[in-house]
Amino acid sequence: MTRWAMVADLRRCIGCQTCTAACKHANATPPGVQWRRVIDMEFGTYPDVQRAFVPVGCQHCDDPPCMHVCPSTATRKRPDGIVTIDYDLCIGCSYCAVACPYQARYKTERPSFAYGKPTATEELRHDESRLAVATKCTYCVDRIDDGLARGLTPGVDPEATPACANACIAQALTFGDVENPDSNVSQLLKRNQHFRMHEELGTGPGFYYLWDAAEDDDSLTPPKP
Repeated sequence: MTRWAMVADLRRCIGCQTCTAACKHANATPPGVQWRRVIDMEFGTYPDVQRAFVPVGCQHCDDPPCMHVCPSTATRKRPDGIVTIDYDLCIGCSYCAVACPYQARYKTERPSFAYGKPTATEELRHDESRLAVATKCTYCVDRIDDGLARGLTPGVDPEATPACANACIAQALTFGDVENPDSNVSQLLKRNQHFRMHEELGTGPGFYYLWDAAEDDDSLTPPKP
């Protein structure tokens, strides 16, 4: 069975926010709404201080808390692991936003535009169905479904891959089928140490973070002379 997942390599991410911009462009989200954002973190004590950039957003959990509290069944999880929202069913109660431990849900009550009045592009792409309802990252599910229908492979073929992963200039974001042992994401997880955000909550996030090479990766050991 397919399980779509995203992998972020924290050694590569430079905090440029290109993924954030690509997401906003692809999904026409209003000002202040960032389905994909990058957290700038500093830790340690001078002079031993380190900095890390961490891409975050909806984690597309195996057991999403947002889905369990939704009174209208607007939030659902597909068999391939993608968590969706049916805007026609959402009543805007925001229970899901409260339940989400990743602060990945947004709600826009009224139209909002970057410069007050809508630009020609904003007016063209404005979607009334996304007002007063919950919204979030969808892994660009329309691109995935359209690509699969055309025989493309998400995570390999750009036309079938989420916009954020396509746009990453440092190749820090990778998308693919984590259930396929030969997929790009499975190979990355096999060769690197990784973690999932708030994994202790039992939500089963579909977003993995790489932070160092796996200790048992023989391919990283230099050959003997």
